[in-house]
Amino acid sequence: MTTAAPAIQPSAWADAVLAAAILALDPEGIGGCVVRAPAGPVRDAWLALACSLLPAGSPTRRLPLNTTVDRMLGGLDLSATLASGRRVLEKGVLASANGGFLIVPMAERWSAAAAAHIASTLDRRQVTVERDGLQERTPARFAVIAFDEGMPDENRPPHTLVERLALHIDLRSCSQADIANCRAVDGSIDRHGPVDAPTADTPIIKALCATSLAFGIESLRPPLFALTVARLNAKLCGRSTVTEADAVIAARLVLAPRATTVPANPGSPDDHSEAQEAQKEQAGDQSESADDDTVDVTSLTDRLVSAASATLPANLLTTDRAKSVSRTASDGKVGAERRTLLRGRVTGVQPASRACKARLNVLATLRAAAPWQRVRRAEEGSTRNNFQSSPRVRIRRDDFRVNSYKHQSGSTIIFAVDASGSSALHRLSEAKGAVELLLAECYARRDNVALVSFRGATSEVLLAPSRSLARAKRCLAELPGGGGTPLAAGIETAMSIAESVRRKGDAPLIVLMTDGRANVARSGQGGRAGAEAEAIAAARDVRFARIAALLIDTSPRPHPFAAVVADELGARYFPLPHADAAAISNVIERERVGLQGR
Repeated sequence: MTTAAPAIQPSAWADAVLAAAILALDPEGIGGCVVRAPAGPVRDAWLALACSLLPAGSPTRRLPLNTTVDRMLGGLDLSATLASGRRVLEKGVLASANGGFLIVPMAERWSAAAAAHIASTLDRRQVTVERDGLQERTPARFAVIAFDEGMPDENRPPHTLVERLALHIDLRSCSQADIANCRAVDGSIDRHGPVDAPTADTPIIKALCATSLAFGIESLRPPLFALTVARLNAKLCGRSTVTEADAVIAARLVLAPRATTVPANPGSPDDHSEAQEAQKEQAGDQSESADDDTVDVTSLTDRLVSAASATLPANLLTTDRAKSVSRTASDGKVGAERRTLLRGRVTGVQPASRACKARLNVLATLRAAAPWQRVRRAEEGSTRNNFQSSPRVRIRRDDFRVNSYKHQSGSTIIFAVDASGSSALHRLSEAKGAVELLLAECYARRDNVALVSFRGATSEVLLAPSRSLARAKRCLAELPGGGGTPLAAGIETAMSIAESVRRKGDAPLIVLMTDGRANVARSGQGGRAGAEAEAIAAARDVRFARIAALLIDTSPRPHPFAAVVADELGARYFPLPHADAAAISNVIERERVGLQGR
């Protein structure tokens, strides 16, 4: 052993330096490290330290957020394939990181699917490529350094990846002064893998498992990682067996950052004696040595929990709990992610259909055509023996590839408010109040809102889809009441807005607030029978267009025709004879959240 671990200091940078040394000692066994820190000199200094502790010549590869699956795992080398006339494999980023570090910036923004590729490679320690007529297995033994750059209220890195990384450190409270004042680690680390690492006694192993349970950790990986870290720390310090100090380091670097519950306060000596007496009474014939071992494990667990809990921020668990609640409450803040062919973030490529209008991916098209060039030239009767003498690439219809996109659609709520005389007499004020409450919520979610009123002989678009809360409130306040009920005209106007919203890629929701007493036709002529027939026809058009809708009957006595219109709309029907503005708002909000979850 040529170096010793730095002295344990009550600072985040000292723990980070120790984590870098442990990570460099056995990268494969550790799996990697999650580093919570924004980009800056402190993070760069830690990364430089960790890389300097690796053996000379060890690779370090960065995996940008927009890396495609082909670039990550490997695929067809287009230029080499076209030059040689045979399939040539291009090594991906994961395989090129073999024996070193794979650096994953902005890990909190990675999707679960992309993180699954990294997790699978960590488990198998090899990259398997089976695409484009290629089948190859390449060794990929590396450690992942995942940088979590998110704010406290943002998403964490995917659990699939974080679960496989033993170490967790937080550099957000560190400064350059901490770097200057902390003792450095020299790069001459004795590396012989985990085989010759110090052994751990049974009480240490039991105490680490009990500490994991005390922090509410349900997975089996963290206690296994904690044992590995404890053994490696003992090896760094030149010890032949794992001691309590090594277990404390493991609990602080592995278990405490994964805590999901606040550990109970360690028991007093009296509590231990009472527990010991109870165990003796229950066991009866157990030996005194076994009881002593149990007490030793319990007291050791208490010390590990106390030492690890001291490193937790006071509001860590509270913040995480509030964050989880806010996530639940914010389900549907924006529309669901939808796969499209024209807009959004590129997620991959797919074969082009005959009627496809998506954007052509030239590189993917050439890769699909490259392996077949020699065969196609032979079919065309080419007698040239030199593959490079005919540079033209033969591309056929089946080779065309187009980009596939994932678009985060927004929500647009279209309020169609009945402002006729009967509705104004009954519940127009409550309807206005409900809409105003929902407008504030839509503004907070960055949703679009539109406002349609129908009264007299026609319907009117008071507010086109907009995020302006002031304009929406002003239009709502100026909404007059009186006249007939042109229900069909109001439904048609709301439907036309919904169709234009859907063409833009957003998800529309029509909220029809009426008492259901249609008595004016589209032509402006009175007559209940004709007006009701036209309203039913307009409602059917909405249902056939598959536009989500909600009908709220604002009449003090629910009218049967309103339920008929809701059925033809394919909408949820809510008769609210005794509701106020808050009740109407709650109904609409529940329907909106349900729509986003579908």
